Amino acid sequence: MKRLALLLPLLLGLAQPAAAQTGDLTNPVVMVVVLGALALAPFVLIMLTSFVKIAVVLSILRNALGTQQVPPSTVITGLAFVLTLFVMSPVAERMYDAAGGVPETREIFSQASVKAVFEASKLAKEPLREFLLRHAHDKDRILFMELAARLDGGEPPDREDFRVLIPAFVTSELKEAFQIGFLLFVPFIVVDMVVANVLLAMGMQMLSPVIISLPFKLLLFVIVDGWYLVVRGLVLSYAG
Repeated sequence: MKRLALLLPLLLGLAQPAAAQTGDLTNPVVMVVVLGALALAPFVLIMLTSFVKIAVVLSILRNALGTQQVPPSTVITGLAFVLTLFVMSPVAERMYDAAGGVPETREIFSQASVKAVFEASKLAKEPLREFLLRHAHDKDRILFMELAARLDGGEPPDREDFRVLIPAFVTSELKEAFQIGFLLFVPFIVVDMVVANVLLAMGMQMLSPVIISLPFKLLLFVIVDGWYLVVRGLVLSYAG
């Protein structure tokens, strides 16, 4: 868990400018900044990891099956979180090694411990930068570089700047999630169309095609071992 906690170096880095200005890391203002940064931990776990794409794909899959709330949203979120931990473990390992481990101290908010965390975060964020850079599309990075230049009225930031990488990564993940979702939807739509045409030909307009096609869609998903294929495809999309 210590290694996975190093996925949050950017949050701790947010307090660094304030600490540098005050010169006292035990200043109440700095304490508030640090605690506020830690409160953003769920945001980091969602937006800076594979959670976005995995959760969206699983949600689209459930809608494609037409099973309403089965699996429940809690199960979908839990599975997405477990797969995210599995995918991000190598990144967390590299972050842990780059930071030289987690500083051991009894006083979390002492000046020495906060300084140690700041220094470790500078090193630990580089493997995360590499992960975001590898999975952010060039087109999206160029877009946010141009937008940043127009907003600032100056030169565009570097393509490896977190200001560019983070929104480009999230946009790229959403794009890939919807592409995968489209491919998942197609076979189930075919089943719905076939069932609807059969019912229409038999004059059974009173029967809902959705109810009749549901068992066939579940059977198709079980026959092809759908969960295995979906989970395998999602995990391998981050390989290399």
